[in-house]
Amino acid sequence: MSSLIASLSSRHGLPTVDEHSIDAFLAPAAGEPPNTLLFFTGDPAQRSESHDVAVVLPELLAAFPGRLRAAVVARSAEDTLKTRFHVQILPSLVVTRGPAPLGVLPRIRDWSDYVATLQTLLAPAAPEMAAPVRPQVEFRHTNGRGGA
Repeated sequence: MSSLIASLSSRHGLPTVDEHSIDAFLAPAAGEPPNTLLFFTGDPAQRSESHDVAVVLPELLAAFPGRLRAAVVARSAEDTLKTRFHVQILPSLVVTRGPAPLGVLPRIRDWSDYVATLQTLLAPAAPEMAAPVRPQVEFRHTNGRGGA
């Protein structure tokens, strides 16, 4: 983990979650907002945008005071959790309400895009993300003797 991403914990108090602790984090304690930002960093050595997102994340929390909590997803848990939260590109921020993903913000974006998207996703009526529809393929096997 890079020092910049590690500072999200040491300097900003963000927890690191994995497949074992994610559900406890997503369940808000009394008085905590139900919405979260989950930071899927990817490998910062291969994805320089991870550092950019790490800089923006605390600013987003400050721009939406009392409306969001955030956590960094442990690198060792990213592959396990990507499907559950519809993450296809790293780095990404995932917006949730409780355990339900509401949206994914891949890569670094313009500040105005972050603000507009978060305002939409934090609305009480914002729908949960639907699971992606996978193509369905049917395989048929014939025995090659003219019969099925």
